[in-house]
Amino acid sequence: MSWWSRLSGGGSKKGARAQTVDYLGEALALERQGDYDAALTSYRLALRDQPNNYRALQNMAIAFSKTGRQEEAIRAYKRALEIQPTLSGSHYGLAFLLLKRGSTADAAYHLEAFLMNPPTGPDAERWIAHARATLDQLTSSGGDSAGRNELDNVPPSADGD
Repeated sequence: MSWWSRLSGGGSKKGARAQTVDYLGEALALERQGDYDAALTSYRLALRDQPNNYRALQNMAIAFSKTGRQEEAIRAYKRALEIQPTLSGSHYGLAFLLLKRGSTADAAYHLEAFLMNPPTGPDAERWIAHARATLDQLTSSGGDSAGRNELDNVPPSADGD
């Protein structure tokens, strides 16, 4: 490639590929370090490149939850579910945010959706048992107080849906 071609905006495919940033991977690393605001910025950049990236949306919702931004987390979970309706982690996380907000009927719906397509993996039974117990409590008590202190229960990882 000539210097003129590079100067005028032409570029090789190899150079363009080298400049591609893995914003989702970067965001996950920032979250592991506890820097949720920087992680949210990286998730937004990932969504700019791939607006239908449901994994970025689900992880963004988790970061919003951890920083106390419940309404933003709810929106991110709902958007992830618009793209991937069977995303168990989003159903789980959304259910507990809705419980905290007092929307028990909607929370029960998402717990049922989670249980219809539960995750697999080493921690899956823990999440499944918790969802079942909460759903049982909602149906037996009318949902007055179930799950109110469950915001700290992070949904199953987006890596395992």
